[in-house]
Amino acid sequence: MSGTLLEVDDLRVDFPTRTGLVQAVRGVSFTLGRERLGIVGESGSGKSTLGRVLIRLLEPTAGRITFAGEEITDRSVRQLRNARREMQMVFQDPYSSMDPLATVGASLAEPLKTHLELSSTMRQARIEELLETVRLSPAHRNRYPREFSGGQLQRISIARALALYPKLLVLDEPVSSLDVSIQADVVNLLRDLQQELGLAYLFIAHDLAVVRHVSDRIAVMYLGRIVEEGPAAEVYKRPKHPYTEALLSAIPVPHPSVQRSRARVVLEGDVPSPAAPPPGCRFHTRCPYVMDVCRSVDPPVFATSDGTRVHCHLHTEGPQLAGDTVLQVRQAPTV
Repeated sequence: MSGTLLEVDDLRVDFPTRTGLVQAVRGVSFTLGRERLGIVGESGSGKSTLGRVLIRLLEPTAGRITFAGEEITDRSVRQLRNARREMQMVFQDPYSSMDPLATVGASLAEPLKTHLELSSTMRQARIEELLETVRLSPAHRNRYPREFSGGQLQRISIARALALYPKLLVLDEPVSSLDVSIQADVVNLLRDLQQELGLAYLFIAHDLAVVRHVSDRIAVMYLGRIVEEGPAAEVYKRPKHPYTEALLSAIPVPHPSVQRSRARVVLEGDVPSPAAPPPGCRFHTRCPYVMDVCRSVDPPVFATSDGTRVHCHLHTEGPQLAGDTVLQVRQAPTV
């Protein structure tokens, strides 16, 4: 891929427990350029773990992470210093990610003091510039986190992440703790900033509707694996994987008659434990279209003509969708 900023190859993250290993991330591969990639999935799918591993807040068990042409998988904390200036993270809860005893100006100044040789006057100018960038007043630099709303504080968290002129932002559920009306403001801000600054986004969320509006591409995770990844419009309108279909059917439509007439896909059972994932396709225990091959054979990746990559036997066995949307077999009987 031309212009690739981040490349992830067969990434795996295991957490040891008393009874064995929790397979939090398993065999994840993707590339990211100067674009917006949304990662979506249920709680426990491994999406937040994936985000933390990419910027080395957690250590990978296996696989390779390449950022800006250099492999960073095994780099020490000291060796990561320069790379971390260019890849920053915005966390879900802005209150817990800010020092309650420090002013906003002091929090924004900390990365500037650590990484950039700036005079006091230049630091203050940069702090004011950052606040204006996220549509806040420079006068807010003298206030404390408790004096801001959740939406304002998340804007400040974004400003702090932008302080060192990063190339990549990993946004871990950045709007899920905010009111719906405030979510729209923050999502619109993120879209504007990506266009203005040419950033790459890895936007992690459980709400596919939110991800759609902030992403160029969407990757759907289930039980530690990406089961479908492709252009946002294709994934949203023509899902290739049954799990993506189920996530889409759960999005409410703001029209009562349309909402009542929709065919809802209700998945039975709970997500299996990542400490004991099922054999074959990990989704087969909940899939409405499960076939015998799904129970024993892990589906390989199937690349479609529209740029989507999907892991599902439906494209090669049974109905042999061959890259077409799974919506075609919605009424198909269980095999």
